[in-house]
Amino acid sequence: MQVDVLNIKGEKTGRAVELPEEIFGIEPNDHVIYLAVKQYLAAQRQGTHKVKTRAEVQGASRKLHKQKGTGGSRKGNIRNPLYKGGGTIFGPKPHGYEFKLNRKVKDLAKISALSYKAKDAAIMVVEDLALNAPKTKEVAIAMKGLNVTNKKALLIIDSYNDNVYLSTRNIPNIATTLLADINTYDIMNADVLVITENAAKIFSENEAA
Repeated sequence: MQVDVLNIKGEKTGRAVELPEEIFGIEPNDHVIYLAVKQYLAAQRQGTHKVKTRAEVQGASRKLHKQKGTGGSRKGNIRNPLYKGGGTIFGPKPHGYEFKLNRKVKDLAKISALSYKAKDAAIMVVEDLALNAPKTKEVAIAMKGLNVTNKKALLIIDSYNDNVYLSTRNIPNIATTLLADINTYDIMNADVLVITENAAKIFSENEAA
C-alpha cells in the first residue's frame, strides 16, 4: 500500500512510502479491537470507590431494646444497615479493573485498527517536523494545511521530540504519541492518523526484518 508523502502545506512531495499489507491491509477483527479498547479503558479506572460497613460506621454496639415483649421488630445495634447512618451491605471496595490480554491478541487488535484506518483512507504521511523550539503556531498552520483542524488527529512520530510535544499539546483535537507507544484505543479514537515519514518507514523496516 503506497501513501504519498505530504509537506506541511498538504502538498505532495513526489515521494511515497510503502506501508505493508500485513499491517494495513488485513481483514479487521472486531472482537479483538473490542477487547483491547475494553482493557485500555478498564486500566484508566482508579477503583478507589469505598463505603463503610457496619463495622466501620460510628455508633454504639449496645442492643437497642430487649428481644421480646416490645411489640416491635427485633433490633441489634444502631449500626444496623437498615438504619439511617448504618453500614452498607455488600458495598463497593477498592479494587483494580485491569485484566490481562495476550500479546498476540493486542498486536492483532492494533493491526486491525490500522487496517480500518487504511480502508477509510484516514492515514496521512507527512514530512518530519523540524522544530528547533516549541512553536504551536507553526504546527497549527501545518495541521490546517493538512485539513485536519476540525478532526481528531493522532500525530505519530518515530522518536521523542520535546519541541513537537510542547507545540501540539495546546492544539484542540491533536494528540501526539510515539510509534512505539501507539495503542488500539488511540487509533480508533482518532478520525485520522498523521504519521511522520520516518515513523512510516519503520513499519516497512520492521516488516522486512
